[in-house]
Amino acid sequence: MSEFFAMDGYAMFLWPSYLITFVAIIANAVIARRAHANARSEALRRLDRESTEVQS
Repeated sequence: MSEFFAMDGYAMFLWPSYLITFVAIIANAVIARRAHANARSEALRRLDRESTEVQS
């Protein structure tokens, strides 16, 4: 098992790259989720505003 984590001496290059990739993927998912939530709330706000304009 320790051979796997040592990665034939390349562990100090490989594990940080795995970490950076993992962080980038998580950040991308979080940013996309926030953007989707903001776009959805903006669309609902516009629909609500348009429906009140039509009723007036």
